[in-house]
Amino acid sequence: MTTPPPTRRLRRWLAALTGAALVAGALMAAPAATAVQPAVVPANPGFGSNVTIFSPETPVADIKAQMDALAAAQRDAEMSTARHSVYFLPGTYGSAAEPLQFEVGYYTEVAGLGASPADVVIHGAVEVYNRCLTPDNCLALVNFWRTISNLTIEVDKAGQDGCRSSANFWAVSQAVSMRRVEVRGGNLSLMDYCTAGPQYASGGFIADSKLSYTVSGSQQQWLTRNSDVSAGWSNGVWNQVFSGVTGAPSEAAFPDPPYTTVDQTPASREKPYLYVDGAGKYQVRVPGYAQNTSGISWGAGETAGRSIPIKDFFVAKPGDSALRINAALALGKHLIFTPGVYDISSTILVWRPNTVVLGLGHATLTAKNGATPLAVVDVPGVVLAGVTIDAGEKLSPVLLKVGLTKSLNLSSKASTSNPITLSDVYFRVGGPHIGKTTTALEVNADNVLIDHTWVWRGDHGVEGFTNGVNGDTDRWKTNTGTNGAIINGDNVTATGLFVEHFQKYNLLWKGENGRVILYQNELPYDPPTQADWTQPDGTLGYPGYVVDQKVKNHRLDGAGVYVFNQNNPSIITANGFSVPDKPGVKLHHIMTVNLSAGTIQHVVNGTGGQADNTNTGQPRFIVDYPAP
Repeated sequence: MTTPPPTRRLRRWLAALTGAALVAGALMAAPAATAVQPAVVPANPGFGSNVTIFSPETPVADIKAQMDALAAAQRDAEMSTARHSVYFLPGTYGSAAEPLQFEVGYYTEVAGLGASPADVVIHGAVEVYNRCLTPDNCLALVNFWRTISNLTIEVDKAGQDGCRSSANFWAVSQAVSMRRVEVRGGNLSLMDYCTAGPQYASGGFIADSKLSYTVSGSQQQWLTRNSDVSAGWSNGVWNQVFSGVTGAPSEAAFPDPPYTTVDQTPASREKPYLYVDGAGKYQVRVPGYAQNTSGISWGAGETAGRSIPIKDFFVAKPGDSALRINAALALGKHLIFTPGVYDISSTILVWRPNTVVLGLGHATLTAKNGATPLAVVDVPGVVLAGVTIDAGEKLSPVLLKVGLTKSLNLSSKASTSNPITLSDVYFRVGGPHIGKTTTALEVNADNVLIDHTWVWRGDHGVEGFTNGVNGDTDRWKTNTGTNGAIINGDNVTATGLFVEHFQKYNLLWKGENGRVILYQNELPYDPPTQADWTQPDGTLGYPGYVVDQKVKNHRLDGAGVYVFNQNNPSIITANGFSVPDKPGVKLHHIMTVNLSAGTIQHVVNGTGGQADNTNTGQPRFIVDYPAP
């Protein structure tokens, strides 16, 4: 059925958001499809030079040589513009005689192109190691922005001596996802214990995966969702959260060990994925929405959902304008961003129900001229996945707006069973360049599902504001992000919500019936003075997690707020969490911790012990708030 055009009222709002020329060109008088893009060839979509596709016929030595070269190029490329996807067609790669072992670097996606994870088997190892800043300072704290999905790893460490032979290492931190992966035949380690110390890691996210025995080790926080860890799970530092996970450890002894277990995930939709069908044609599988689930989606056959042929997508390349992309969306196309960095000077608007927007290889939209790079109208079924959104040097009011305004509510009952979904959508304010935004993520629509996001105001980068008191003071004034995420919509669920370093509200939740499973926050490192980190009413600092006082119902399971005021260690924050004292507002397994500088006086609402430099690294835990 053809979707009707937006109403006049909506068009007026869109004109204010995106500019009259965009609306006129993209919504009211879109050019013919052939003017937007030549027809996509189903068996050869033309994803561009940043996408590598291997077949089982490719010699293992050739694959390894290419992957080693890519890993070397991306190993220290934290702030680069390079983006890559590596895909494996169905089949087996490597053998006992010649295992395929490789590393995954920054901005690299590795995925199988089968309909099931069992269709692509890597006999060997797919790994991430510590990043050694000096020979005696090795850690995974900045191992960001990489992805693995839709394949099986048959662990074989033959040829790797000593410690390296003990596990498949996946030592990662934020903005890294493992989805639809089976690991078998050897241990999986989420830290790299084979290098010099301190070996810290601060991840991370796994979904829809079946794992071998897993060592969490030094991981500060982690969410495992709708997976199978029956083979065993060990260790963990602070919040280790399991939601809908078969074989999950008990939470009964929290905080020692620091496990939080939610038996069923209240709302979920697995991330869309590319695959090649039996006729050799590319399609995108879009899993369906589900409620109250546990375990993997593919254990009994194909993941429930729908498949969209690749010909129904506009395959964007870096250099494509927002106008051209909007014209394709207006014609009813779905959207794929191939790997690269896209300069976006006017809003890309998603307004048709059930539109899929899929980024490959950490495709990055960078705001230009103060634009809001991406906005979604409040319509059912839109899926955004695999896209990173960067602030630009001119202030953007918002980087991603989901639902245009709370008052302009276009949602229907359909959205309760087919919600707008964000999967692996990341935000960055600063880092590779100066960034400025008022709010990174604003959610106005109801019934939205956020499945793994990292909303980050950069605490380090190449923009010249990295270390030392003067540099940090300059960053506070130059690399600006007022709010991380503001949730105005009702019935919003977030599984894996990471928000860090914003200058006022990292998270402000104003909608009713919010549900969050795993929240992680670091307060900003760089307030120059207490006056810069004090609310207008005199309250010291801004809590890392704030639920508006008008909210009647809200639930949070597993959360931490960390303080590291390296610029001025005398800074005080009164509370890590602030919520209404109402029967329907419940927090389960929350904590604050001092990482080495600064003070959080209480965990929540004046309750809980103080985290300061007398107890560095020792969390202040609260099992339940309010206490039962």
